This record gives sequence, structure tokens and C-alpha cells, in this order.
Amino acid sequence: MPVYIDRPFRHELKYYINQGDAQVLSRRLSLTMDRDQNADEYGEYHIRSLYFDDTINSAVRDKLDGVDERKKYRIRIYNLSDGVISLECKQKVGQYIHKRSMRIDRRLCEELCMGEYESLLHVEAPLAREMYYQMNCRMLRPAVIVDYVREAFVAPYQDVRITFDKDLRTGVFAKDIFDPEIPTVRAMEGYDMILEVKFNKFLPDYYHRLVQVDASMHSAVSKYVICRKFE
Repeated sequence: MPVYIDRPFRHELKYYINQGDAQVLSRRLSLTMDRDQNADEYGEYHIRSLYFDDTINSAVRDKLDGVDERKKYRIRIYNLSDGVISLECKQKVGQYIHKRSMRIDRRLCEELCMGEYESLLHVEAPLAREMYYQMNCRMLRPAVIVDYVREAFVAPYQDVRITFDKDLRTGVFAKDIFDPEIPTVRAMEGYDMILEVKFNKFLPDYYHRLVQVDASMHSAVSKYVICRKFE
């Protein structure tokens, strides 16, 4: 049976942040929090996700319409490697997020990238059965590639995770998640990156004071929706 992870419901706060403020905050966090163990010598790693949507773009529409409960399905890899390939469902319920994921091999990943899903019937995991239903009955198909570089800090208490997502780019009409040469375009204007703060039941005061981000920069930003606008 593949590795299947069902994480608890968590809080997620998102902010637009410019490069100067990000550098100051990064230095502050580095004194009190650990770097993500997957980071390179610069404290960063590359994330590429292939998002799925149906024929009427429900994932985009639900987000723009502010639907209280919604789901997004994606395949995610790191540093353009097939060492870890994750099929994920990210669910938003009110102010909470819930993520389920399972490891898949490259063969299954490439099949899903081409819109082929029969092999999911042979995978013993709840998310595999759910993805099969979504692709078979709701015509879920690959929609867009989303690229960015992440700098992440972690702390064990309340499982606090603070990340800077930089250089957000979209793969225009490309679906081959492993191709390092696909054409991409910069997806954000103005602010340089996205700050995300995730935690379990509450954000400890200590970390709340560390972040000190201007409330006016708080946003329900979606990297997926930003990247879809280039199609």
C-alpha cells in the first residue's frame, strides 16, 4: 500500500510581501526557527505542481466565488526530481485547510498527466479511489503547471510553518511536469512573493510577534488561480 498521509485541519494565513520585507523577516525567523530539512545550502527548494480541473473550471470558479468548502487536486514534485511524487487533495473549509496526500510512482504520474486514470483502480488508498472518481465522472484533467521557489521555517509547537514562495511562474499550456525546459512566465506583478503562515489550533504569541506583517497585505491569494489567468 502506498504512503498515505491524512493531515489534521489547520489554519493558513497568506500575505503578499515584497522582497525587502521578506529579507528582514527571514533573518528574524532564522534566529528562532529551524529551516525545512529539505532545503539546500541557501535554505530553499523548488516546487512544481500540476493542478487538475474539470471542463467548467470548477476549482477556479469556486475560489473566485468564495465558495466556503472547496477542493483542489494536484501532483507535486520537488527540484524537478521523481524521487518524491505526491498526489494531493487540498481542501478548504471555512478558515481551515485539510490536506491529504499519497506517494505515487513516475509511471502512474505520467499516466495522470496524460489524462489516463485506469491504473488508480489498482492502488489501495482512499485518495486513489477519489481521484479515479474525479477523473472518470467529473472529467478532471491536467490544467496548469505552477512553479515557485520556497524558503521554509518550521517549529514543533502547534506545528508552525512559515514559508516564502518566490518567483511564481506558470507553465503556459505545458503539462509535462518533469520537463525542465518547458516555457514559463512570471505570474505575479508588484509584490515579489507570497508569505504563508500555517499552524494547528492557534499561532503562539511569540511567532505572531515575529511575523508582524501589515494586516493590509493579508489576502486569500491562490497561486493556482493566479497562474490560470495566463491561458
